[in-house]
Amino acid sequence: MKAIEDYEKVSIYGLDPDIQEQLLSSQRECVFTWCTRDEWPMGVIMSCLWHEGRMWLTAGAHRHRIAAVRRNPKVSVVVTSTGTELGSGKTVTLKGTCQIHEDQATKDWFYPAFSRHLYSENEREADAFAQKLDSPLRVVLEVTPEKRITYDGTKMFLHSAGRLADEG
Repeated sequence: MKAIEDYEKVSIYGLDPDIQEQLLSSQRECVFTWCTRDEWPMGVIMSCLWHEGRMWLTAGAHRHRIAAVRRNPKVSVVVTSTGTELGSGKTVTLKGTCQIHEDQATKDWFYPAFSRHLYSENEREADAFAQKLDSPLRVVLEVTPEKRITYDGTKMFLHSAGRLADEG
Protein backbone atom coordinates (compact mmCIF):
# COMPACT_ATOMS: atom_id res chain seq x y z
CA MET A 1 0.00 0.00 0.00
CA LYS A 2 1.36 3.32 -1.07
CA ALA A 3 1.73 6.04 1.56
CA ILE A 4 0.17 9.40 0.79
CA GLU A 5 2.43 12.24 -0.27
CA ASP A 6 0.58 15.20 1.29
CA TYR A 7 -2.43 16.12 3.38
CA GLU A 8 -4.42 18.06 0.79
CA LYS A 9 -7.44 15.73 0.80
CA VAL A 10 -8.15 15.00 4.48
CA SER A 11 -11.90 14.73 3.81
CA ILE A 12 -11.27 11.12 2.70
CA TYR A 13 -10.63 10.20 6.36
CA GLY A 14 -14.21 10.25 7.57
CA LEU A 15 -15.43 8.40 10.64
CA ASP A 16 -17.30 5.17 10.07
CA PRO A 17 -21.00 5.45 11.07
CA ASP A 18 -20.64 3.17 14.11
CA ILE A 19 -17.68 5.22 15.42
CA GLN A 20 -19.63 8.45 14.82
CA GLU A 21 -22.48 7.11 16.95
CA GLN A 22 -20.10 5.90 19.66
CA LEU A 23 -18.40 9.30 19.78
CA LEU A 24 -21.62 11.30 19.87
CA SER A 25 -23.16 9.01 22.50
CA SER A 26 -20.15 8.95 24.81
CA GLN A 27 -18.89 12.55 24.74
CA ARG A 28 -20.16 14.88 27.44
CA GLU A 29 -19.11 18.20 26.00
CA CYS A 30 -19.01 19.98 22.69
CA VAL A 31 -18.42 23.36 21.12
CA PHE A 32 -21.75 25.01 20.32
CA THR A 33 -21.53 27.78 17.71
CA TRP A 34 -23.99 30.39 16.52
CA CYS A 35 -23.92 33.68 14.64
CA THR A 36 -24.10 37.04 16.45
CA ARG A 37 -26.31 39.94 15.39
CA ASP A 38 -23.35 41.44 13.48
CA GLU A 39 -22.79 38.09 11.72
CA TRP A 40 -19.68 36.99 13.60
CA PRO A 41 -19.43 33.30 14.45
CA MET A 42 -19.21 32.62 18.17
CA GLY A 43 -18.78 29.44 20.15
CA VAL A 44 -18.60 28.10 23.69
CA ILE A 45 -17.89 24.75 25.24
CA MET A 46 -21.10 23.24 26.63
CA SER A 47 -22.19 19.96 28.17
CA CYS A 48 -24.30 17.91 25.78
CA LEU A 49 -26.45 14.82 25.35
CA TRP A 50 -26.82 12.92 22.05
CA HIS A 51 -30.36 11.52 22.03
CA GLU A 52 -32.36 10.00 19.15
CA GLY A 53 -30.21 11.57 16.42
CA ARG A 54 -30.15 15.07 17.89
CA MET A 55 -27.81 17.02 20.13
CA TRP A 56 -29.40 18.39 23.30
CA LEU A 57 -28.00 21.18 25.51
CA THR A 58 -29.25 23.65 28.08
CA ALA A 59 -28.59 27.25 29.06
CA GLY A 60 -30.20 30.15 30.85
CA ALA A 61 -32.68 32.03 28.67
CA HIS A 62 -30.83 35.29 29.46
CA ARG A 63 -27.63 34.10 27.70
CA HIS A 64 -26.72 35.98 24.51
CA ARG A 65 -26.53 32.71 22.57
CA ILE A 66 -30.24 32.11 23.21
CA ALA A 67 -31.20 35.50 21.77
CA ALA A 68 -28.93 34.78 18.81
CA VAL A 69 -30.55 31.37 18.17
CA ARG A 70 -34.00 32.98 18.37
CA ARG A 71 -32.89 35.37 15.58
CA ASN A 72 -31.13 32.72 13.51
CA PRO A 73 -31.52 29.02 14.34
CA LYS A 74 -28.61 27.94 12.13
CA VAL A 75 -25.91 26.53 14.41
CA SER A 76 -23.13 23.99 14.50
CA VAL A 77 -21.87 21.61 17.14
CA VAL A 78 -18.33 20.22 17.20
CA VAL A 79 -17.60 17.03 19.14
CA THR A 80 -14.11 15.61 19.59
CA SER A 81 -13.05 12.23 20.89
CA THR A 82 -10.61 13.73 23.39
CA GLY A 83 -11.40 12.39 26.84
CA THR A 84 -13.40 9.41 25.56
CA GLU A 85 -12.50 5.73 25.15
CA LEU A 86 -11.84 6.50 21.48
CA GLY A 87 -8.75 8.54 22.34
CA SER A 88 -7.93 11.70 20.41
CA GLY A 89 -8.01 12.57 16.72
CA LYS A 90 -11.66 11.94 15.88
CA THR A 91 -14.30 14.61 15.33
CA VAL A 92 -17.88 15.09 14.23
CA THR A 93 -19.18 18.51 13.26
CA LEU A 94 -22.94 18.83 13.01
CA LYS A 95 -24.44 21.65 10.96
CA GLY A 96 -28.09 22.10 11.77
CA THR A 97 -30.98 24.06 13.15
CA CYS A 98 -31.65 24.70 16.80
CA GLN A 99 -35.05 24.66 18.44
CA ILE A 100 -35.47 26.25 21.87
CA HIS A 101 -37.75 24.36 24.23
CA GLU A 102 -39.32 26.05 27.22
CA ASP A 103 -42.08 23.52 27.95
CA GLN A 104 -42.13 21.46 31.13
CA ALA A 105 -42.61 18.14 29.30
CA THR A 106 -39.26 18.52 27.53
CA LYS A 107 -37.54 19.63 30.73
CA ASP A 108 -39.04 16.67 32.62
CA TRP A 109 -37.34 14.05 30.42
CA PHE A 110 -34.24 16.06 29.49
CA TYR A 111 -32.89 17.15 32.90
CA PRO A 112 -32.74 13.61 34.38
CA ALA A 113 -31.34 12.06 31.16
CA PHE A 114 -28.77 14.85 30.78
CA SER A 115 -27.72 14.60 34.42
CA ARG A 116 -27.36 10.81 34.29
CA HIS A 117 -25.20 11.19 31.18
CA LEU A 118 -22.92 13.73 32.88
CA TYR A 119 -22.80 11.96 36.26
CA SER A 120 -23.14 8.33 35.19
CA GLU A 121 -20.97 7.10 38.06
CA ASN A 122 -22.88 8.91 40.80
CA GLU A 123 -26.67 8.71 40.91
CA ARG A 124 -26.95 11.08 43.89
CA GLU A 125 -24.93 13.77 42.09
CA ALA A 126 -27.00 13.25 38.94
CA ASP A 127 -30.26 13.71 40.86
CA ALA A 128 -28.97 16.83 42.64
CA PHE A 129 -27.75 18.32 39.36
CA ALA A 130 -31.10 17.65 37.64
CA GLN A 131 -32.97 19.40 40.46
CA LYS A 132 -30.74 22.48 40.21
CA LEU A 133 -31.19 22.64 36.44
CA ASP A 134 -34.95 22.87 36.76
CA SER A 135 -35.12 26.64 37.21
CA PRO A 136 -37.52 29.23 35.75
CA LEU A 137 -35.10 30.85 33.28
CA ARG A 138 -33.53 27.68 31.88
CA VAL A 139 -34.26 26.49 28.33
CA VAL A 140 -33.40 23.30 26.47
CA LEU A 141 -31.73 23.40 23.05
CA GLU A 142 -32.35 20.71 20.43
CA VAL A 143 -30.01 20.70 17.44
CA THR A 144 -31.28 18.75 14.45
CA PRO A 145 -28.35 17.91 12.16
CA GLU A 146 -28.65 18.64 8.45
CA LYS A 147 -25.05 17.79 7.58
CA ARG A 148 -22.10 16.04 9.23
CA ILE A 149 -18.41 16.59 8.67
CA THR A 150 -16.31 13.85 10.24
CA TYR A 151 -12.62 13.11 10.60
CA ASP A 152 -10.66 10.06 11.73
CA GLY A 153 -7.01 10.86 12.44
CA THR A 154 -6.21 7.16 12.85
CA LYS A 155 -7.07 6.56 9.19
CA MET A 156 -4.84 9.44 8.12
CA PHE A 157 -1.97 8.12 10.25
CA LEU A 158 -2.30 4.62 8.79
CA HIS A 159 -2.51 5.98 5.25
CA SER A 160 0.54 8.18 5.87
CA ALA A 161 2.48 5.09 6.89
CA GLY A 162 1.27 3.15 3.86
CA ARG A 163 -0.90 0.82 5.97
CA LEU A 164 -4.30 1.95 4.65
CA ALA A 165 -5.52 1.45 1.12
CA ASP A 166 -5.24 4.57 -1.03
CA GLU A 167 -8.73 6.05 -1.16
CA GLY A 168 -7.88 9.23 -3.03
